[in-house]
Amino acid sequence: MEPEEAGTSSPRTPSSQFAWRNLSKTLILAYQSFGVVYGDLSTSPLYVYTSTFVGKLQRHHDEETIFGVFSLIFWSLTLIPLIKYVLILLSADDNGEGGTFALYSLLCRHGRFSLLPNQQAADEELSAYKYGPASLAGSSALKRFLEKHKKLRTALLLVVLFGACMVIGDGVLTPAISVLSSVSGLQVTEKKLTGGEVVLLACIILVGLFALQHWGTHKVAFLFAPIVIIWLISIFSVGVYNTVRWNPKILKALSPYYVIKFFRQNGKDGWISLGGILLCTTGTEAMFADLGHFTALSIRLAFGFVVYPCLVVQYMGQAAFLSRNPESILTSFYDSIPDPVFWPVFVIATLAAIVGSQAVITATFSIIKQCHSLGCFPRVKVVHTSKHIYGQIYIPEINWILMVLCLAITIGFQDTTWIGNAYGVACITVMFVTTWLTTLVIIFAWQRSIFLAVAFLFFFGAIEGVYLSASVMKVAQGGWVPIALSFIFMVVMYVWHYGTRMKYNFDLHNKVSLKWLLGLGPSLGIVRVPGIGLIYSELATGVPAIFSHFVTNLPAFHKVLVFVCVKSVPVPYVSPEERYLIGRICPRPYRMYRCIVRYGYKDIQRDNGDFEDQLIQSIAEFIQMEAEDAQFSSSETSSLDGRMAVISTKSAQSSLSLIAAEQEDIDFASTIVSSRSPTLQSLRSLYEDENPQLRRRVRFTLPQHPAMDPAVREELMDLIQAKEAGVAYIMGHSYVKARRSSNFLKKMVIDIGYSFLRKNCRGPSVALNIPHISLIEVGMIYYV
Repeated sequence: MEPEEAGTSSPRTPSSQFAWRNLSKTLILAYQSFGVVYGDLSTSPLYVYTSTFVGKLQRHHDEETIFGVFSLIFWSLTLIPLIKYVLILLSADDNGEGGTFALYSLLCRHGRFSLLPNQQAADEELSAYKYGPASLAGSSALKRFLEKHKKLRTALLLVVLFGACMVIGDGVLTPAISVLSSVSGLQVTEKKLTGGEVVLLACIILVGLFALQHWGTHKVAFLFAPIVIIWLISIFSVGVYNTVRWNPKILKALSPYYVIKFFRQNGKDGWISLGGILLCTTGTEAMFADLGHFTALSIRLAFGFVVYPCLVVQYMGQAAFLSRNPESILTSFYDSIPDPVFWPVFVIATLAAIVGSQAVITATFSIIKQCHSLGCFPRVKVVHTSKHIYGQIYIPEINWILMVLCLAITIGFQDTTWIGNAYGVACITVMFVTTWLTTLVIIFAWQRSIFLAVAFLFFFGAIEGVYLSASVMKVAQGGWVPIALSFIFMVVMYVWHYGTRMKYNFDLHNKVSLKWLLGLGPSLGIVRVPGIGLIYSELATGVPAIFSHFVTNLPAFHKVLVFVCVKSVPVPYVSPEERYLIGRICPRPYRMYRCIVRYGYKDIQRDNGDFEDQLIQSIAEFIQMEAEDAQFSSSETSSLDGRMAVISTKSAQSSLSLIAAEQEDIDFASTIVSSRSPTLQSLRSLYEDENPQLRRRVRFTLPQHPAMDPAVREELMDLIQAKEAGVAYIMGHSYVKARRSSNFLKKMVIDIGYSFLRKNCRGPSVALNIPHISLIEVGMIYYV
């Protein structure tokens, strides 16, 4: 038998090694997920029981009531995090990405639900699009109904943004309740601190937490996972100890019978207490939102085998302790810790609270970035905190706003119960929004039966609806905070989106006529000087009205013109090979091209100084491809501004259309190179960091191809000479004003709200990483 087993196993060795590599990679990702995903969820035992026994329920400290509360916590953890998120929702990924915007992205790709302008032109030939089978009859009718009514599509976007605003609210509330709950353990020690001293200590920790955000999480990320794992082991051990010592009968409360008994005994008071019980699920959304950094299997393993059992045992132990010590309701967690391990657990609890807060703050930065990609948030400064970890960003303005709001809530409430009420409203609202969006994904993206989607909606929607109704009852006791914050952010998003769309519609309806351009001739009626002019516009088709403003007011213009349009598409990431869409405007002698630069909603525009070179190579590749494809060339010439081609940057760089050679650029930096002074060398380094486009210069030459078409060679030579002459970035410095005939509300939104946001946000040239020294801005007033 042994030789046969050896002989039969040897052919499977490569597959076994492959399976082992996959398993080890999954286990490593599962380990890393503890520090990023589960920091918030794992610290919820600090405040759940305290937030549950409030109001009239404080008088019900009997064993049956405590058993009922634990039973509710157990089934809440089982139904929402385990079944809904881990088993179902993690499968609703968007090319590996999760979160509210991932669900919206899936819907926009399987139906014309997007409100982003010119989306179809920017979406051409994206391999990231994964479509399912043909739609079922019922879903097709529902999809046509939604696509037909713009108000419904607008409502869909508003629901997504409302969920995003609630996530931003989490970024304010999570640090406040986590840190304040962790340091409240100092109130149960021998030398008790007063409430004011605890709040002061919490504020100091919060200021330090936000002040260190600009360093990025990657510098201390290696500590996050061990902290959370030690924390989970600690609360698991304490839970086992309390269960065995105080009341092993708590195991009976795993039965749903105690849930029914709890509501039968407490009635309305038990229903209101759900606002505190739901806090055991806070942080659940992070499992789905952070899916892009890990895999579904790694998150499932970490939650199913470690996080879930540790939380259940900890809540069980607290309930067993409270059943024998009901007077410790207000400080149940720290009172239940055995004296010999109190201080180690306190330190780990504080560190775990900081880790959980850090993860939520980072997620808030990501949400703001994604809202901006949808055109629903003003331009803000995005700082990349890691050169190696993609997606690690820091937004200074948002960071300080979050800090001020967090300190205001901590100082204003000074009570974890009130903060917990606000926190519960934010969390259950995000879950409710996710349930509705997942229902639509089941119908349109997964192509499943409408009855299955309705069953999913009714089951989980009913559970979350009950929790939401209980949370609404606590609006006056702190629940108004996330609603107020969401309202403010929604107003900002609406005003920015409305003003941006009005400006875009003005450009769309005032495009320059191609007949007028053709009538001017290849010279456009002005002097065409050497150089390349990159004209930035929101239009993906046609020529913007501001171009006629340039032509009629400038005595000369560049010989090569490229209309650049930067667009966000409903996919998380766009590969560099599919970044550029190149086309031609007007016939070949005009030397006018169009370039659409595409980014996903999670893509980050990096200032690496290669944009000009990649653009020139892509245009050269397009010219060569157009000449080789007679059919494409003829159709393009006939339409003048029609079909475009995806130009891979890799194929363009390896193309024989142009030969690139790097050279030292003769500028201020190269003058400093000749000096050996350490001061000047440091100055050179600083200069290059501030001006990455001046670090090197790429010169292009034509390869020796006797068979090359003379017209193509001439066009490529014009492109090379124009690049040598210099590249200028041309943008419209626009002022948007409401027409005199507009109503009062529109004038308020455009002339006051949108104008204020434009003046106080980053300029478009800064957001697009355009070198200031090469920028030309021309003023123009938009009357919308």
